[in-house]
Amino acid sequence: MDKLHLDRHISRQFNVELEALRTQLLEMGGLVEQQVTDAVASIESGDTALAEKVIVNEDRVDDFEIELDEQATLVLARRQPAASDLRLVLAVIKAVRDLERIGDEAQKVAKMAIALSGEGANRRGATELRHIGASVLTMMNQGLDAFARFDAEAALRVVEADESVDREYKTAIREMVTYMMEDPREISRVMNVLWALRALERIGDHVRNICEHVVYLVRGLDIRHISLDEAEAKILNQ
Repeated sequence: MDKLHLDRHISRQFNVELEALRTQLLEMGGLVEQQVTDAVASIESGDTALAEKVIVNEDRVDDFEIELDEQATLVLARRQPAASDLRLVLAVIKAVRDLERIGDEAQKVAKMAIALSGEGANRRGATELRHIGASVLTMMNQGLDAFARFDAEAALRVVEADESVDREYKTAIREMVTYMMEDPREISRVMNVLWALRALERIGDHVRNICEHVVYLVRGLDIRHISLDEAEAKILNQ
C-alpha cells in the first residue's frame, strides 16, 4: 500500500487543512455512494419512495461540491502547495467534480425507476440493470477505499473493472435493441431501461476517473491515455 504523509509540514494548520480536505472528500464520497446504492435498489425493486429520496438528496451532493471547491481554492491561495501536497489538492478538486456528476447520474437512474414503475410488470432489462448496477457499486466502494488508503494498485484494479463494465454495457445495449425490434410496443419501456443503463455506465466512467486521480496523486503518473498494461508496468516498476 502506498502512503502519503499529510502531517510533515512546519505549519500545523496546513496539516489540518490538508487532512480536512481529504476527510470531507470521503464524506462526500460516502453520500454519493449511498445515492448510487439507493438508485440501483429503487430501479430493481420499483420502490418509488426510495427513488424520490435520491432525487431530493442530490441537493446535499451539490452543497458538498460548493464547500469543497471553496476549501481547496483557499488552500491553493494561502499555502501555494508543491509536489505531493499540490497533487492532493488537485486530486480533490477533480474528484469532487466526478463525485458530483456521479450524483447527477444516480438521480437519472432514480427518475427512470419512477418512470419504469408505471409501465407494468414487464421485467425485460431487469437482469442487465442488476448486473451492471452491482458492478458499478463494487467499483464505487473500491474506488473510494483506494482514495482513502492512497493505494495506487487498488485504484488500477478499479480502472480495469471499468473496462469490464463497458463490455457488459455494450452487450446489454444490443439485447435491448433486439427487444425493441421484436416488439415495437416495448420501445417506450426499453428506452427508459437504456437511459438507466447509460447512467450506470457513466457512473463507472467517473469512478474510473477518480481512480486515475489516485494514481497521479500517489505515484505522479498520468495514466489517462495509455493502456492498462502500460499503466500496470509503470506502477509496478516504479
